[in-house]
Amino acid sequence: MRDGGASRAAALRGSLVDGLYGAGWGAVKTLPEPVARALGRTVADAAWRQRGKGVLRLESNLARVVPDADPARLRELSRAGMRSYLRYWMESFRLPAWSKDRVRGGFDPADVHYLTGGLAAGSGVILALPHMANWDLAGAWVTTKLETPFATVAERLKPETLYDRFVAYREGLGMEVLPHDGGSAFGTLARRLRDGGLVCLVADRDLSASGVEVDFFGEKTRMPAGPALLAQQTGALLLPVTLWYDDSPVMQGRVHPPIAVPDSGDRSHRTAVMTQALADAYASGIAEHPEDWHMLQRLWLADLDARPDGAPAPAAGAGGTGKA
Repeated sequence: MRDGGASRAAALRGSLVDGLYGAGWGAVKTLPEPVARALGRTVADAAWRQRGKGVLRLESNLARVVPDADPARLRELSRAGMRSYLRYWMESFRLPAWSKDRVRGGFDPADVHYLTGGLAAGSGVILALPHMANWDLAGAWVTTKLETPFATVAERLKPETLYDRFVAYREGLGMEVLPHDGGSAFGTLARRLRDGGLVCLVADRDLSASGVEVDFFGEKTRMPAGPALLAQQTGALLLPVTLWYDDSPVMQGRVHPPIAVPDSGDRSHRTAVMTQALADAYASGIAEHPEDWHMLQRLWLADLDARPDGAPAPAAGAGGTGKA
């Protein structure tokens, strides 16, 4: 009976979460854009004032990124970070209702020639991003402005209906969404790349045993091996991308120079070198725009060691996943 009660409670929580997301998509996308932005700031400020676990973790992470920041500066950054995070959600809820012109004008990335040149070469391209600003908008821009579909990976969510909702949402933006579990995602991504296609992965957190250890802002963490392994196996171009907001409605971004496959060493060595290069590219973008890095979870290994139960934190997945 006790197990049955726990299962029913979990199902009820799942239904509630799914219902809240559904309400967000249904209601927020009908609001005028200035109203939606104001609502996002209001919700962000309320969450920031409550000083919950996510806000405190965000401040702890930002303390690594901006080591000379005093407590007042960290609180200022975390408030801006929560506003950026809620801007992501407000935009994501509204994206399905945006016109193609609004999507095309909503993102202004620099150095896109690395991407367009790689696609023109026909060898496939991997875009690897950290959890910055709004990767869904960047993806919608690629499918709309560049008219290029792409494949990505999503971690399965609970309840299953919520996962299905996110998959339908991203497929509606022109993405092919593969589940992270089941073991088939890597092979499908490799086939897409060998066919000259595009793969996009959010890849700044993988705390599982399969993650690659990197130095990140002076401390150790793990990041997914997937982008580097795919590049080695398929010959695809591996491009880091960083995103950020400014004071305008238009998101900014940068496509960084390609990460080359090392000429020497075994696969493990090459993967480590390439993943470290990804981490360095992420760090350069995050250091310039720390408030737009939406990392409200444990990231550094030292923080995992400090967990009372010693248990590992949930992983973002070896192939990289989205915010959802």
